[in-house]
Amino acid sequence: MTPAEVDTRIRALIEPFNKKDVAITDATTFQHDLEFDSLTVMDFVAEIEDEFDIIISMNQQAEIETYGQLVTAVHKLQDS
Repeated sequence: MTPAEVDTRIRALIEPFNKKDVAITDATTFQHDLEFDSLTVMDFVAEIEDEFDIIISMNQQAEIETYGQLVTAVHKLQDS
């Protein structure tokens, strides 16, 4: 799966969580821009893991701050 395909699928998954209708860019942050709380993060991560059949470790989650970092991480996990 290409990075563009990963991006398209994640954009579809993030819509229900994007309560403030923030324009999503690679630099969009989950904590500040989207104002995700810890429960929202867990729910969103679960959706991504189910959609892509991957596991995002707690260490990886802690390092992912922006949408672009998430797309890159999911793409790499798909390849491994």
